[in-house]
Amino acid sequence: MGTGTEPVKAQCDSLDGRVYLDYNATTPLAPEVAQAVWDAMCHAWGNPSSSHPAGRKAKELISSARESLARMLGGRPEDIVFTSGGTEANNMVIHTACRHFHESQRERGDSRGTPHIVTSSVEHDSIRLPLEQLGREGLAEATFVPVSPRSGQAEVDDVLAAVQPNTCLVSLMLANNETGVIMPVAELSQRIRALNQRRAAEGLPRILVHTDAAQMIGKGRVDVQELGVDYLTVVGHKAAELVSKNWEAYEAHMRDVRDYLEASLEASFGKQRIRFNSHFKGSKRLCNTCNFSILGPSLQGRRVLAHCKVLLASVGAACHSEKGDRPSPVLLSCGIPPEVAQNALRLSVGRGTTRADVDRAVQDLVQAVEQLEQNQAP
Repeated sequence: MGTGTEPVKAQCDSLDGRVYLDYNATTPLAPEVAQAVWDAMCHAWGNPSSSHPAGRKAKELISSARESLARMLGGRPEDIVFTSGGTEANNMVIHTACRHFHESQRERGDSRGTPHIVTSSVEHDSIRLPLEQLGREGLAEATFVPVSPRSGQAEVDDVLAAVQPNTCLVSLMLANNETGVIMPVAELSQRIRALNQRRAAEGLPRILVHTDAAQMIGKGRVDVQELGVDYLTVVGHKAAELVSKNWEAYEAHMRDVRDYLEASLEASFGKQRIRFNSHFKGSKRLCNTCNFSILGPSLQGRRVLAHCKVLLASVGAACHSEKGDRPSPVLLSCGIPPEVAQNALRLSVGRGTTRADVDRAVQDLVQAVEQLEQNQAP
């Protein structure tokens, strides 16, 4: 263990012949990433605040990582803030915006007022739950804008209609983790910039814009300048150098495999039995995400997955995995009927997923459905 040169790929591969299609929850470590982490733990273990060689080496590695992330996101290295994960990053944005509101009020000689935050009804729990808690404590107000059942998006006009004089933050995810629908963040930022100019003339606090881009990294272009946001949060499931160099190839590959998956589902179950919950006319979606329901009274998503022998997937967001057979609130918000939503499965492919993997996964779903229906037969 002392050399840090032992191969680490074997430590990352433990699927035992099963097919993993839950990449929106997290991704297996790429061998290059695992090796980089191993090397860092072995050779850059010093405290980066220390002035001795071990500390300087750790500081150099952190600086290099900060520069890589800045290149990937189109930002500046000095604007990159590392946290323990996406949940902490999103919480930090919320609390920073509230603090900005109070500071702005004090500058205007008014220490009163409660900050107001606008977000969508389909955000990750790391946005929704803190806002609900701040509301219960009387520390902030929040408006959860419903998504359109036609587009699956939080429409820009609906978000702007929710803005109040005391609004200090608008938070809208870049892509939804369950449906894969991509939100109109760039357009929203542009509209809010214009709104802020009018608010400044009226003595109202500036509205900051945040997007949670966790699901988009590695699956499409993410540029903070193009998006025009004040805050952008991502998670460490991916490696910046790999994404910067290969995101276009990753995107093309995953879209091809995802489309093959959807065609295979229709061919295996028939168009009348498959309902795609992530198809919204006119809306773009993540290249890797397929949310669908197999229609039938005994085919709740969890029951189907429990009878799968090969497929590893989920019924929706990993943070909702303990909620039993209750339909996904995200799907219900998108206008999916409850009896369809409770049968939902979310399959998300990755850069290493092949068509052969899809064939095995669909075959496994077919046998699981057949078994469930046989069990239900009188």
